[in-house]
Amino acid sequence: MNTKNLDLITMGRVSIDVYGDQIGGYLEDMRSFSKYVGGCPANIAIGTSRLGLKTAFLSRVGDEQFGRYIIKHMQQNSVDVSHLKIDPERLTALAILGIKDDETFPLLFYRDNCADMAIDENDFDEKFIASAKALMVSGTHFSKPNVDKAQRKALEYAKANNTKVVFDIDYRPVLWGITSLGDGETRFKADPKITAHLQSILPFCDLIIGTDEEFAIAAGNNNVEDALASLKEVRKHTKAALVLKRGELGCTVYEGEIPDHLDDGHMGKPLKIKVFNVLGAGDAFMSGFLRGWLKGEDYPTCCTWGNASGAIVVTRHGCSPAIPTFDELMAAIKGEIKGTKIGLIPDENPIFKRMHYKTSRLQEWDNLEILAFDHRAQLQELCDEAKVGYDKIPFLKQMILSATLEHHDDPLSTGVLIDGRAEMGEKALWNATGRSIWVGRPVELPLSRPLDFEAGDDIALDLKTWPKDQCIKVLVPWSPNDEQSMKEANGRKLKHLYNAAKQNDLELLIEVIPPNQEWKEDESTVWKSIQEIQNLDIFGDWWKLPPLLSPESWKACRQAIEEKDPISQGILILGFSVDKETLFKSFKAAADEPFVKGFAIGRSIWVTPSLEWLKGNISDSQFKERIAHNYHVFCQAWRNRK
Repeated sequence: MNTKNLDLITMGRVSIDVYGDQIGGYLEDMRSFSKYVGGCPANIAIGTSRLGLKTAFLSRVGDEQFGRYIIKHMQQNSVDVSHLKIDPERLTALAILGIKDDETFPLLFYRDNCADMAIDENDFDEKFIASAKALMVSGTHFSKPNVDKAQRKALEYAKANNTKVVFDIDYRPVLWGITSLGDGETRFKADPKITAHLQSILPFCDLIIGTDEEFAIAAGNNNVEDALASLKEVRKHTKAALVLKRGELGCTVYEGEIPDHLDDGHMGKPLKIKVFNVLGAGDAFMSGFLRGWLKGEDYPTCCTWGNASGAIVVTRHGCSPAIPTFDELMAAIKGEIKGTKIGLIPDENPIFKRMHYKTSRLQEWDNLEILAFDHRAQLQELCDEAKVGYDKIPFLKQMILSATLEHHDDPLSTGVLIDGRAEMGEKALWNATGRSIWVGRPVELPLSRPLDFEAGDDIALDLKTWPKDQCIKVLVPWSPNDEQSMKEANGRKLKHLYNAAKQNDLELLIEVIPPNQEWKEDESTVWKSIQEIQNLDIFGDWWKLPPLLSPESWKACRQAIEEKDPISQGILILGFSVDKETLFKSFKAAADEPFVKGFAIGRSIWVTPSLEWLKGNISDSQFKERIAHNYHVFCQAWRNRK
């Protein structure tokens, strides 16, 4: 007997979805786009995995940048990609999408000889298909002879090994070649040959899911609005449970004989929602429904979960990244989170929006040992002291990065803080990005009080140019003892930055340093500052805090954060040029607080070697050796803190 190690295998279409950012325009008028993983089976693989199923994806991607992105994204969402093959001869498919209004969604498919349409029956074996409780196939991959043959082989393996077959009709006339190439938006066009083709598949199925249009093409019914007639015709060809997606009414499941009224089936609770973007809603619905179906829930529960998952996605931009996690799903169905009602647009509830961000976050860092050299004014001061030009700084920063990368023994704990100034850290920042290490980048104008941004007031536009794997770092001089006018000025700037960070889907590190070293005399100023910032509905993915010396202080900082934001990544300890012994004491004070995830220390590591190098007293290699040694000392002290 074969062991069912997987809940689900999805098979077929995968693409890069390129969504227009401007809402209300046609594709030809778009000025910028956002990139996501797309394609019905790919979206469902990600969605079901995110909702707690063990899912594998069977398809092909190109041997290029987009193919690598899809594989990485699948892995980050815990999807089994052992059967996601790399095709050296074809490119990954593209879909270009837009949102004109709540009923108009222009769509172009670029799928000519694409990688996923080359799936071959040799890409999998019977053992793999038999390892899953269910196999999901979709209509597109019955549209060409080679992929039709591959999917039928998978169906044969499934039926021979007690693997349930789920069929998402997923009818796109353009992908069957019966509309013009530019008409990706049309959802229905009758064609007797396609109907006959689909009807040959229906007997294999245990569960069939579709819209009015999709059941109409499967039935050969030209009257799309007569869903009952379509269902009754489909029933002649299969004993499968039929799931009719009914938009804002939710869905209905029909077992056995089709009734005379659409409502006379299994139904769940629909979720009232304001529609923003229907693209991907069906894939989200399928993800929620299958989460219940494969976990043995009854049909009303499956319907409710599917309805809620689809409803959440129609309020968001994109398909796969918008699919909720199970915690989100339960909160949406309950209708409130932490006592606050969830309205027609769930993400207007900041806690709900943060929950999605946290629970679908692709990278968690359990331990970080960050070498911070984002300093600008301080390095200029060192150049002045050494009587050399500022043109030395870019190479110095590149050497610091090189020493960090060459001598740190754990890439998953390696981190750097580097500025993006062309005349300072830009080249080092470029070299650090894309290496799967933690990278932070400052936005504050050095020494500004109140807070100001180096890029000026239009910070959201500046952040739009940043890569996804750069974390925003902002140093805000904040103290409970500040005058109210100073707090208001800092708060306005920080709120503007927080909104810009979320708008651009970037993480935010908030560095809090009470001015005049007040924290050395009264450590409570640190957590009280955190409380005041969070009272403005500003939340850091990370908090970078001074080296406090009391375990109680670290506990109080964690409690202050979690009181309003239980989904922060954690706390990092900054150096502030204090002596090593004090920093090591701070490490030990935080030893029993797992929310303190590491350190972000700079001048304590590089100030002395940098001054010696700038003066010409040590060589490049000696400089790098000293940086590596000092960094290693702090890493060891952190690791030995307990």
